[in-house]
Amino acid sequence: MTTDLLSTHRERLDGALAAIHSRGYHAAFPESPSPRVYGETAAADGKAAFEAHLGTTYALDIPGARGTVVSEQSPFGIPMDVSYPRVVEEGLDDLLTAAQQGLADWRRAGIDGRTGVVLEILDRLHKRVFELANAVQHTSGQAFVMAFQAGGAHALDRALEAVAYAYEEMNRYPATATWEKPAKGDPIRMEKTFTVTGRGVALVIGCNTFPTWNSWPGLFASLVTGNAVVVKPHPLAVLPLAITVDVCREVLAEAGFDPNLVTLATERAGDGLAKPLAQRPEVKLIDFTGGSEFGEWLEQNATQATVFTEKAGVNAVIIDSTDSFKALSNNLAFTLSLYSGQMCTTTQNLFIPAGGIETDEGHKSFDEVGAAIACAISKLLGDDARAVEILGGIVNQAVISRLELAPEYGDVVLESRAIEHPAFPDAVVRTPLLVAIDAEDADVYGRECFGPVSFLVKTADTAQSIELFRKTVTEDGAMTAGIYSTDTKILDEARDAALDAGVALSENLTGAVFVNQSAAFSDFHGTGANPAANATYTDGAYVASRFRVIQSRRHVG
Repeated sequence: MTTDLLSTHRERLDGALAAIHSRGYHAAFPESPSPRVYGETAAADGKAAFEAHLGTTYALDIPGARGTVVSEQSPFGIPMDVSYPRVVEEGLDDLLTAAQQGLADWRRAGIDGRTGVVLEILDRLHKRVFELANAVQHTSGQAFVMAFQAGGAHALDRALEAVAYAYEEMNRYPATATWEKPAKGDPIRMEKTFTVTGRGVALVIGCNTFPTWNSWPGLFASLVTGNAVVVKPHPLAVLPLAITVDVCREVLAEAGFDPNLVTLATERAGDGLAKPLAQRPEVKLIDFTGGSEFGEWLEQNATQATVFTEKAGVNAVIIDSTDSFKALSNNLAFTLSLYSGQMCTTTQNLFIPAGGIETDEGHKSFDEVGAAIACAISKLLGDDARAVEILGGIVNQAVISRLELAPEYGDVVLESRAIEHPAFPDAVVRTPLLVAIDAEDADVYGRECFGPVSFLVKTADTAQSIELFRKTVTEDGAMTAGIYSTDTKILDEARDAALDAGVALSENLTGAVFVNQSAAFSDFHGTGANPAANATYTDGAYVASRFRVIQSRRHVG
């Protein structure tokens, strides 16, 4: 059956394999939720499937579970009340023992067999993409279209991209080889077998804001390379990953494998399950997205495992000059507004010379640049019904606390305002806050202020902007960076600074591409070259250490 599954999905795999080499545009899963693409009833059916989960117990048979737990609260204010099997530290022996039971059969499935199963899982997740989009929306606070794209179609693309890299890396060596060494008389001949073997149990620690997009690459890279996977969701974003695990287990069982190769470890907020789970000797791989403090703890303490982390950073844009001031302002307005800045890629620091910048509209002072960006944000978000579809909802109280504190850091250029959501009156929606500070205020802009807060940093000149950019990214990390300049020398200097600091750079974005967006199969997400992340989505390094090639050899006549 597994061979048949690979044949069924071969075209999709081949398209992904071609795309990771060409780095051109490729989308394996349509990003538009239009009825013309998915059918007239797809949206209503998916919403009904999501609503059917509410107030129920999600039926997953998880080894080692102790009772159930309800932990989610929708940022849009609707009651979730979904119960999940609760895993506590005392149940880890049972959970991890069960996870390992099917590893030998999973290894024997071979590269093609495992790849076929994983591609079938992705296909079935795609069939439930509207259900998943609603689940992502009501656990992360993303507006529906963004949840559909980032939490559904784009997450599937990123997962497929990881599978493609893994497939290529696993096939780097032949499965068998004949070794022949010349000798007196007959040569010495040996037959050698090379078997791709998983590391053991992989742990995926999910995040609140992007439960699928950030979890699926690691999950499926580990699974396809021969590992069992334990998924530990964030307590506030369980449902998208419960659906994911459910589909994985369904396909594995149908294909004749132990469904416990993929399990869900749901905890109650405050249980602290991640630490004891991460240090278990059975856990050989860990994927984590979240705050720097716990990410660094994992890197330093889960020494038995290979740890992939995406942590906090201070993303920056350098503004030197522009030939399209209006387009610059509009582009940055959308960048700072999307999902209320609750993205690891959103720009936090905008470095602007105190003397202002040259533009197609003449010279603009520091204050005028800030005012133009503020005006563009206000215009973009002026209509509340439109604004909520860009902003989404605030994901948790910690974001509000940071937002309320931020005006104390400097001069407020644009106040944040509350918006009442027309469809969800209990949603917490806030527009971006802009605060002007000085280059000397490194204690403010040198640390992440996650959420709808950005700083206009007044520098002596562009040379200082570039130096502060290099320094903050090198020391504190960043996932994205940008530069606006009409001077090729400045652009070259910014490129060198980005290479020195190890961060991806976007130059003069004035159209429908934004610094906080990345395209699967073409853009790398993170670099692994600065403190914000120790890996990138996705490349050979992201997948190669998830397996080992173990050989056996024998004499042949």
